[in-house]
Amino acid sequence: MAHCISEKMFGLTQRNSAVREMFEEGNRLAAIYGRENVYDFSLGNPNFPAPEKVREAVFDVLKTEPSSMVHGYMPNAGYPDVREAIACSLNSRFGTSFGVNNILMTVGAAGSLNVIFKTLLNPGDEVLALAPFFLEYKNYVENFEGVLTVVPANTNGFQPDAEAIGKAVTSKTKAVIINSPNNPTGVIYSSETIKSIAAVLNSKQEEYGHPIFIISDEPYRELAYDGVDVPWLTKLYRNTIVAYSWSKSLSLPGERIGYLVIPSEIDDYALIFDAASIANRILGFVNAPSLMQRVVMRCLNEKTDIGAYDSNRKMLYNALKEAGFECAYPQGAFYMWVKTPCDDKEFSSLAKKYNILIVPGSSFACPGYVRIAYCVSPQTIEGAIPGFRKLAEELGLKQ
Repeated sequence: MAHCISEKMFGLTQRNSAVREMFEEGNRLAAIYGRENVYDFSLGNPNFPAPEKVREAVFDVLKTEPSSMVHGYMPNAGYPDVREAIACSLNSRFGTSFGVNNILMTVGAAGSLNVIFKTLLNPGDEVLALAPFFLEYKNYVENFEGVLTVVPANTNGFQPDAEAIGKAVTSKTKAVIINSPNNPTGVIYSSETIKSIAAVLNSKQEEYGHPIFIISDEPYRELAYDGVDVPWLTKLYRNTIVAYSWSKSLSLPGERIGYLVIPSEIDDYALIFDAASIANRILGFVNAPSLMQRVVMRCLNEKTDIGAYDSNRKMLYNALKEAGFECAYPQGAFYMWVKTPCDDKEFSSLAKKYNILIVPGSSFACPGYVRIAYCVSPQTIEGAIPGFRKLAEELGLKQ
């Protein structure tokens, strides 16, 4: 009998996210062995609480603002005073000159990406993703009949290769996704890297006679360690649009609150901003949640405790290196990217023997590695270390 759902959705059900599958596997194992004996590193779900200021802001909004403001309708782009406050905050941090009509409030960074792809893409338009990359990019692009083109990973340090990007650009290329700090590697793309990409894209824009946008996906911007700078891309490439979320910087993934920065300098700015505002509505988001818009406006100078992530980073890295694993020391985000001595899917399966749940790199278009999300409690890392050691011994990594 024929299935009732659309062919596109049927295909998606057959290739469900490996991250989500591993997360569900964690729930199954927890029911058998107890939650404290399962070491789930699969999902980038911050374990650390939001700053106390966020809680205070929620109560302040509910106590002091009229119900029509907290729970009512608003312009599609979001509350003007919230957008103005965000623009001023960005200007003070990055020396930009954004205004209220450069900010569009969205349902998280995922909402931002879907809104901007809905705005920009015609059927068959290409979007480049730089391996390794967040696996949902493919689905987001295909939502709007775009084509995701994968630029192979530069495994020597995982800084993107501008020359490889140039070779991948065609006359149908509409955008390139940049994600820094990067999920899954934790690498921060340097200013030199971004400038080299910008030079290539400027040349390709001239060659093909149409704009090629950088979509800068930045949910991890505030999670940068050891004083490493995260370049602000709108100052390095004119046709840049930024997607941001407070999911990581304020530990608010379930609140789904973020924004798009659409600079006035980009090609067709006014048309793109108006179209994105309409896309926000017709995609069904309509607006970003009104309560959370009022809350984040009060918390623009707040950050989650990066020291807790840093402590986890150091503990996990040292334990893995001592066990014999090869991994890069991440500069940002909260992921460890580990080279596997065997097939990455086989490695992930072997880790489950020790109740350790990790995601194979092939899910990020980069086989031969695994991603370990260390945004967990310190106790989870401590509990997993003996299992990592046994896994290393099983694979003959350290005699």
